[in-house]
Amino acid sequence: MSPTVAVLYARKNSVYKTIPGTDVYDIVRDARTWPGGTPVVAHPPCRAWGRLRLFANPREDERELAVSAVSQVQTYGGVLEHPSGSTLWKHCGLPAPFAAPDEWGGWTLAVEQFHWGHRAAKATWLYIVGITRAELPPMPHREGEPTHIVSGSCRAGEGRRPLITKTEREKTPPAFAHWLLDLARRCRASPESLRQAAHEAAFC
Repeated sequence: MSPTVAVLYARKNSVYKTIPGTDVYDIVRDARTWPGGTPVVAHPPCRAWGRLRLFANPREDERELAVSAVSQVQTYGGVLEHPSGSTLWKHCGLPAPFAAPDEWGGWTLAVEQFHWGHRAAKATWLYIVGITRAELPPMPHREGEPTHIVSGSCRAGEGRRPLITKTEREKTPPAFAHWLLDLARRCRASPESLRQAAHEAAFC
């Protein structure tokens, strides 16, 4: 059995709940109660941090969930997923894509979930702690173009792509979930190994 990975801030009907070797915390279990000890895959709520945050109506404590998720990844290793351009990065001083790793060895990878089966491009930032770029799992490449968009003024008709549904915006494609778990399992979970990863990342 592969080492267990904690999946934090998951949906109630998360695909992760169908995958062996995961310890899933949804809104009922509350990721803030997770005791630690393993690498994580964190999907904290993003509506308070995204491009449409001025139109969002998050719960009072929702912004702090993402800040807490950053700390959990930095402490135990793993990956945090948020939309491309999330203001969480500036708030927490996280490195931008292609920037040098931070003091935890954390760095940011920009991907598009289209390559894992999403109907839209769904540009995404991944904050990763515990491995170097050279240690990432193989990344897929999907030919063709997305058939839908995440948000915007475009609608179906006249060659314009339709919007995905709200549910699709929130769900993680199964192939992407498996890839993120593979990534997290490669991460070092102890403070000593995280420091070693930071040293290695400085030279990659």
